[in-house]
Amino acid sequence: MQALTNIHALIIDMDGVLWEGTRALPGLKAFFGLLRQQKLPFILATNNASLTQAQYINKLQSMGVIVSANEILTSSMATAHYLSEQVNPCDTRVLVIGEEGLRQPLLDKGFTIINTPFSKQSKVADFVICGLDRHLTWNKLAEASLHICAGAKFIASNADTTLPTERGPVLGNGAILAALASATKVSPTIIGKPEAIMYQQAINILGVAPDQTIAIGDRLNTDILGAVNTGIRSIMVLTGISSEQDLMSIDYQPTWILPDLPAITAALQLANHQ
Repeated sequence: MQALTNIHALIIDMDGVLWEGTRALPGLKAFFGLLRQQKLPFILATNNASLTQAQYINKLQSMGVIVSANEILTSSMATAHYLSEQVNPCDTRVLVIGEEGLRQPLLDKGFTIINTPFSKQSKVADFVICGLDRHLTWNKLAEASLHICAGAKFIASNADTTLPTERGPVLGNGAILAALASATKVSPTIIGKPEAIMYQQAINILGVAPDQTIAIGDRLNTDILGAVNTGIRSIMVLTGISSEQDLMSIDYQPTWILPDLPAITAALQLANHQ
């Protein structure tokens, strides 16, 4: 593996890297302490669309870490930004499966979120946008499938099939997408990782060249593949979903593999002293 060098910015996943559910992973405060000490800019970029930017700030604060709003990018924020570049939000109606974390960025951009029951006389939504929804019901899925079949464009904040929690991996947004795709025979456009869209947005916010940026993540088929698709280097951490054994069955690799946050902190300290 190549040396840990030329690091001017980090794009860091959260679930499985910084915490499991509500439990901070060991070394969290020391890791962020080093980033502040080294004045190393970062974006916390998560596929999890269930929480708002403010809720992530509060969650980190409860774990003893202070971050600012411009240091957090969720797949829901990336989705709202991406769509606002494609259409005029003020003229666009969207049906949302998801929580406040997905709905708020769309409202902030000026999109109209509809919630009236579908009928043959209904005006079809321009987009059906799907993110993790821990209050999912059959009615929500039915409404979404009716709009998609009637012509609404199908957009997904991310396609993670599982979500790491303190009890273990649980159902993620990808499982919801599978139900809708099966019912409608329509595949969604994915905005989050492993697509390059969110990483490219993060790089633009950081204002750092791609070859000076490193992604940190726990999941090969999102965080690491997203880095490959974006053309940036990556660190795979072994505290989340993917394992070293999983590397045997794929045709791409992370740049580095490290066991946990303390190991990343030590590697960054060493790199800074070389």
